[in-house]
Amino acid sequence: MPPAKSENIKLIVGLGNPGDKYNNNRANIGFKILDVIGNNINVEIKTKKKKSMIGRGTFEGDEVVLLKPQTFSDLSGESVLYIASFLRIRVQDIVVIHEDVTLELGQIVIEKGGSDNGQPGIASVAQSLRSPNFIRIRIGVKNDSFNLKEREKFLKEDFLPLENLKLIEIINDAEAAIRSISIGDIEEVIEKYKL
Repeated sequence: MPPAKSENIKLIVGLGNPGDKYNNNRANIGFKILDVIGNNINVEIKTKKKKSMIGRGTFEGDEVVLLKPQTFSDLSGESVLYIASFLRIRVQDIVVIHEDVTLELGQIVIEKGGSDNGQPGIASVAQSLRSPNFIRIRIGVKNDSFNLKEREKFLKEDFLPLENLKLIEIINDAEAAIRSISIGDIEEVIEKYKL
């Protein structure tokens, strides 16, 4: 007999920047993935709450809140803290999806706690929650043109046409990874999706 489902609400956060001009930026991969998840479970992410856009529904048997911070990515902690506190969501029940310039386009790594790997949005969330022990889904966006000294400029560039073709596969892979977190043992999932 499988273990009983937890009654805790899960918070799934996609990092990105609000505004149409940022829609296809590399930095907005978290928003893109969250939109697909919302669409697949019939949840619209449109309720405005304290510098946030949220939607609520059910994902793999768990009650979930999908959150898009509207503070710009580097200040995401403010939104995450407010929603997590308001809904009494535990740190270990928070999943944050974000771009990672240290990983090649399409690579997916899942971690719990640890370093922010130089990602300001993750640093903001950890600082606001006073804990790094949430789950991070790192999505690689790096390509051959990436230059570490121009990180912000690179992240504000749109995906290239050929990369857009690969994005569908990347988003589907990321959604599958998130589903595996909901239905499996987190340590096993981390092991499967580690570098």
